[in-house]
Amino acid sequence: MLSEFENKIANFIRENQLFENSSKVLLAVSGGADSMALLHVMQSLKIHNYLRVDLHCVHINHLLRAKQAESDEDFVVSQAGRLKLAVTTERINVRDFARRNKLSIETAARKLRMKCLLDIAGANGCSHIAIGHQKNDNAETILHRMLRGTGFRGLAGIWPARKFDEKVWFVRPLLCVTRSEIINYLNEKKLRWCEDRTNTDCIYTRNYIRHKLLPAMQKDNAGSLVEQLFGLSESARTFYKIICKYAGDIRSNVADYTGEKVIINLKLFSIQPKPVKIELIRQSLADIGCGERGLTRQHYLRILQLTTQSVTGRTIELPGGFVVRREYGDLIFTKSRESVCSEQVDKSVELQIPGKTQYGQYLIEAKILKADEYKYLAPQFIAGSAMRFTECFDLDKIKLPLVVRFKQSGDRFVPLGQKVEKKLSKFLTDQRIPYNARKNVLIVTDSEKIIWLWPVRMSEQAKLTDGTGKILQLKITEKNG
Repeated sequence: MLSEFENKIANFIRENQLFENSSKVLLAVSGGADSMALLHVMQSLKIHNYLRVDLHCVHINHLLRAKQAESDEDFVVSQAGRLKLAVTTERINVRDFARRNKLSIETAARKLRMKCLLDIAGANGCSHIAIGHQKNDNAETILHRMLRGTGFRGLAGIWPARKFDEKVWFVRPLLCVTRSEIINYLNEKKLRWCEDRTNTDCIYTRNYIRHKLLPAMQKDNAGSLVEQLFGLSESARTFYKIICKYAGDIRSNVADYTGEKVIINLKLFSIQPKPVKIELIRQSLADIGCGERGLTRQHYLRILQLTTQSVTGRTIELPGGFVVRREYGDLIFTKSRESVCSEQVDKSVELQIPGKTQYGQYLIEAKILKADEYKYLAPQFIAGSAMRFTECFDLDKIKLPLVVRFKQSGDRFVPLGQKVEKKLSKFLTDQRIPYNARKNVLIVTDSEKIIWLWPVRMSEQAKLTDGTGKILQLKITEKNG
């Protein structure tokens, strides 16, 4: 017969369908009180046929506490053996990983632990990984997020079940009980557990919240703050599910996902309620591989602010090398990439006329034609798709040498069809050239003036006329086509 504590967890598992369609579960067991309660409760539920799954234990040694860590590992192996459960142990060098990747110990441990759990689950055919998070952990998580800045999604706290890698579920069967209930259960069952001394070190934010902030807040609270925050998280999750479903239903009309970037139509985006906008932003960031741990409420607010600004080309940089930029009526989410400009060895190169010149990934071909030759050849390239990459100039209006380079601040030229000089930046904006594409625009200039803004427009000052005698034909192509 199940105890009251075990029955409470059994009901929580059933209500949240934590192990639906599961045949094998990986139990993450550190040896601490929470994980030992998880181990024994899950075994009890299996024995009493409340769960029809196979159980496999895993213990991860972070190599942070020397002999104590080894003792914890031995303890978990012996406890699993007593219950006749298979157990896998893994050792990860957290300090070395943190140093090499310039991460905090907490972040490094979390990243390595997550990868390790997923690898072991996959190797042992486990579709679910059970972790010992409980109500106090949930309260600490919510307070931690509030300190960093969060929205309603952050207030949802720890979810009972979340899916990773489209294959494995992380589940928290103990999320319905408090830390004190767990200790009482272990004492009643006369079960042992390990104490981790680092859990009392308040230099870690989580420990500070647990031992300092939460108790101080509880003193001025009539009821249980842990229970109140749990109720808040349940309400926030219910609200988020509604928002998430609505955002998912309209997303195909609002956003276009190309595999490397997401483009949101701001005209359709702007009419959505703010919670829906935030969810659409979150989903777009997830699509390009941007993790959520480094993002704060301020990041989302800055992105929202960007959607209301009319300045095209403005960019917001996010953690992990991701960027969001405004381009006219679109909001574009992408991974930051170095522009072609940074790949050039030389700032500028003189063109061989006639001849071929290599400039980074570009090939510039120059030919000198007579007027009657041009009249014969013109229809061939004017009708083709290469027209925008090939241009013809009046050679007598050009003062050699010609140089190719990327645009510079303050560049000006006289666009074809106009009579006055114009700043290149203003001209590109007027032509609605996307901000990211502007970095790849080439400039062809003679000793006095710009004659070609490739592949956008040639200069009025070098155009062909009826009196043109010699023609300079330039063709610029990229190596990758």
